[in-house]
Amino acid sequence: MPKDTIQLPDRHQLLLERQAHFRAAMRKADIPAVLELDSNHIIYATGASNMQVFTTRTPARYLLILADGPTILYEYVGCEHLAKDLPTIDHIRPSEGLNTISSGGDLAGSARRFAAEIAGTIRDHDPEIDRLAIGRFPWIAVDALRAEGLTITDADAALLPARAIKLDIELPFIREAMRRVEAGVRRLEETAAPDRTESETWAEFHYALMAKEGQYVSTRLFQSGPNTYPYFQEAGSRVLEAGDLLCLDTDAVGFENYAVDFSRTFLCGQDKATDDQRLLYARAREQLETNADLLQPGRCFEEIARKAWKVPEEHLASRYYCVGHGLGMSGEFPNIPHYVDGRPYPLPGQLEPGMIVCLESYVGWDRSREGVKLENQYLITETGVECMSAYPFDDRLSGRMI
Repeated sequence: MPKDTIQLPDRHQLLLERQAHFRAAMRKADIPAVLELDSNHIIYATGASNMQVFTTRTPARYLLILADGPTILYEYVGCEHLAKDLPTIDHIRPSEGLNTISSGGDLAGSARRFAAEIAGTIRDHDPEIDRLAIGRFPWIAVDALRAEGLTITDADAALLPARAIKLDIELPFIREAMRRVEAGVRRLEETAAPDRTESETWAEFHYALMAKEGQYVSTRLFQSGPNTYPYFQEAGSRVLEAGDLLCLDTDAVGFENYAVDFSRTFLCGQDKATDDQRLLYARAREQLETNADLLQPGRCFEEIARKAWKVPEEHLASRYYCVGHGLGMSGEFPNIPHYVDGRPYPLPGQLEPGMIVCLESYVGWDRSREGVKLENQYLITETGVECMSAYPFDDRLSGRMI
């Protein structure tokens, strides 16, 4: 562990408290058994991590957890030893590969064996259980579970809202993740210079994150100059130029699998910002700060969306697709849509203490083919709001020109 790591609570206690929270959500939703393929659910419930990016696209390991019974990890063959010391797992068994490649060519047979094992294990524990909440399994695996007589429901609908409420023991780990990701952003900003490519500059962020035991970055959202408009263009071979706007969105899983998500826009080189750049930046700050003032425990999502900063007409075509979103081990519940006059608001519910919400701000236009991306990460507390992302804004762009 890096020498500058702060003192953190006991990791095993973190895992045990998260699993208890996971099971409490199951009982509240009357879910007797969960079968989960999603690596974030597996890590949240047990702490067992293995080849995360690979297993995100390859159905090769999964977790069965009984609300009032054992927790069984079905691990990728040859990796059973990785989780043997975790206090959250009762049994580790070899998994079946559930796609054409990981099944060794016998996908139908693998799915049948998988379903028979899961159904048999559940019934050995309690023959009365005939319902199973699952994550995103391949259709052939879902059909095989149904063929075993199990009624299938969606696990995310119950478990993601529960995971949105962070436990007190989680917060020091999330703050440590933030600290490490901010160090990576600092390295990127300090090394960004004309004549370097976007990808070369983006690599500096990756280096700092991985050197501090980061897991991965889920996007490549670093753009320069004309690539900042419209948004969502990813880092590539364009060479940075003096005076470019540089937009960065961290989207980083930084420590103990906790995601960190904030955005900043910098000015490249030593040139002064143009009037257009300062205007875009001022409006993006205005959007971010206006919407941040709306955050408070108990405020419903619809009210936030109704009162959110009104995007000027010249920026509407390229506005960010939502007001903000939850965060945990990735972008999570709630995803707060914009309010549209004349349409029923689709997201019920309200902000609750323990939620982490990231507010998104993007202001761009085709007049100068530039855009500014800003975002902060906020913790909803019992009495108010804490901004968790304290990384500074670029002073050269911060002159207010609304």
